[in-house]
Amino acid sequence: MQTIRRQATEWLAAAATDPRDCKRQWHEESGVAVLACGRSWDVLSVPEELGALALNALLRIPQAPGPVLADAVARRVGFFLPPDPAGRWVGTDVRYLGKGAWVTVPAPHLAGGRLRWLVPPDGTGTLFRPAAVELALEYALGTLAAQATARRRCTTCGGLTAGTRSHGVGVVPGDVRSHVGVGGVEDGQQRTVLLGSLTAFNR
Repeated sequence: MQTIRRQATEWLAAAATDPRDCKRQWHEESGVAVLACGRSWDVLSVPEELGALALNALLRIPQAPGPVLADAVARRVGFFLPPDPAGRWVGTDVRYLGKGAWVTVPAPHLAGGRLRWLVPPDGTGTLFRPAAVELALEYALGTLAAQATARRRCTTCGGLTAGTRSHGVGVVPGDVRSHVGVGGVEDGQQRTVLLGSLTAFNR
């Protein structure tokens, strides 16, 4: 276990401008360090409720998971993906952090105040495949939409209550979903996730 934690610490700190200083910051009172995206990984940040459902789906497939970081104050979940300078995710409350962006992270296997690892780095460099995350988000959106519809049904007749509207759910067809599978998609493809039916979360 100690070897895994040491390897995970070295891997995560390698994204810092000064890895030694990064590890020193993890041992200070704040317990966090600011690391650059776009070097070892990018981060896809989504609302907490959506991210939790997507993660549950991802953990059921026979692939090792990548790191997942949760921010309890902002109520967001970040999935660590391979660096993709041409990558672009579009959607309400979806934020793709690549080269030029920074994220605050605690040391692996530790919490840092508002931040905690839902899936800590394993030290091998394992990251989520973008296509797998895309499909998991689609599943999560469908689940949330079904739950919202159930809550709006009349308890007497079972029909939808007044004011209920249908929302677009899923991933826009076309190039985005062309030949998409768990094995991945070509770099640079735009992924458009429709999150218009979800409540806006704090930034």
